Amino acid sequence: MKKNKENFVDRVPQICADKKWTVLEDGIVEITVENKGFYNVLAQKFFSKPRYSFIKLDTYGSFVWKQIDGKRTIYEIGKILEENYEEAGTKLYERLCTFFKILENNRYVQTIQK
Repeated sequence: MKKNKENFVDRVPQICADKKWTVLEDGIVEITVENKGFYNVLAQKFFSKPRYSFIKLDTYGSFVWKQIDGKRTIYEIGKILEENYEEAGTKLYERLCTFFKILENNRYVQTIQK
């Protein structure tokens, strides 16, 4: 039996349609997340927790987020990042794959096989 080995960097990321995000004046991306669900509603009512959370990405994360267009692969985004930030080259694809896995686990993006 042959296993189909897929390379994660060949996947194409897409921002989930229900995610709202803005670019702040300093170029940093801020993602707005609605805190919904039973326990979040309880926390909002009884502990004055906010209905929305605002997640600010760092410089690299913001740059990568702005490159997600539903057409570029993770590898292509990595090449663009490397061209614009030479110092990002250390373990670039390992870090980039971890970043995208975190985004995917939190349902900010979805990645599809090209």
